[in-house]
Amino acid sequence: MTTGANLTYMHEHLRIDLSAEKGDPDCLLDQFDLVRDELSRLSGKGLGRVVDMSCRGLGRDYGYIDRMEKETGINVIVSTGFYKDPFLPPVVGNSDIQELADLMIDDIETGAEGSNRKAQIIGEIGTSRNRITENEKKVFRAAAAAHEKTGVPVSTHTTMGTMSQEQITLLVSLGVDPARLIIGHLDLANDIDLILKGLDAGVYIEFDTIGKTSYLPDKTRIDFIKTCCERGYVRQLLLSMDITRRSHLKANNGPGYPYLVDNFLPRLLEAGISQALIDDMLIHNPDRIFSKGQQ
Repeated sequence: MTTGANLTYMHEHLRIDLSAEKGDPDCLLDQFDLVRDELSRLSGKGLGRVVDMSCRGLGRDYGYIDRMEKETGINVIVSTGFYKDPFLPPVVGNSDIQELADLMIDDIETGAEGSNRKAQIIGEIGTSRNRITENEKKVFRAAAAAHEKTGVPVSTHTTMGTMSQEQITLLVSLGVDPARLIIGHLDLANDIDLILKGLDAGVYIEFDTIGKTSYLPDKTRIDFIKTCCERGYVRQLLLSMDITRRSHLKANNGPGYPYLVDNFLPRLLEAGISQALIDDMLIHNPDRIFSKGQQ
């Protein structure tokens, strides 16, 4: 197992609030001490960077993020954008495409919501299950405009792996560079052919629901990753867990952030996926994504 390396979790939430829309207090992830303790343990196992995908309207709190970074020593990259229906804030419906794009650009170039912390990625921008609503299309168009202006990568949410091809087609048609586009949660489609089709389009595919075995067994994820590696796509694969609930934390009987390193990576090695390939997915691919202009 690689330790001391700059491993990156590419799709996480250190604080997120979906509780009102879901009517479930479990969906307010704000237990700072528990999150900090889990990340601190991981910092000694090589985790150097976490991409926090709690964009506008998802309860992001940069004072919380600043404290988390200081107390764990882990670099936290923050995002900009808007999620999906029904979680979109009123500003999405009340603004035009350019106004939404300007909000994202301001987060990237000036700092997010009065903070000096600048967003380095657009996302997670999402689509509903088996459809794209008009407001979601508006967000995607605004994200493409912000990407064109800033060059930062774009990361998406697919609901249970649906609409991935539609996302790729739309965003690429709007000028998003496939090599700067990350399609999220596609493992949940449980369809290796769909995953390979996305990889053929030149985008990154994120296996980012690791440990959520009620949706998909991790053995299936491992089999899919092995197939992708065997077919030469390792430079387009990313890994993460997408922790979003209090019950996902280890102290609350969930898998916890350490699960990926402590449980999932040893199983990849046992499946014949080499340490070099794992390093590509967790170190070199994220490095390339955040090294602007280097693909």
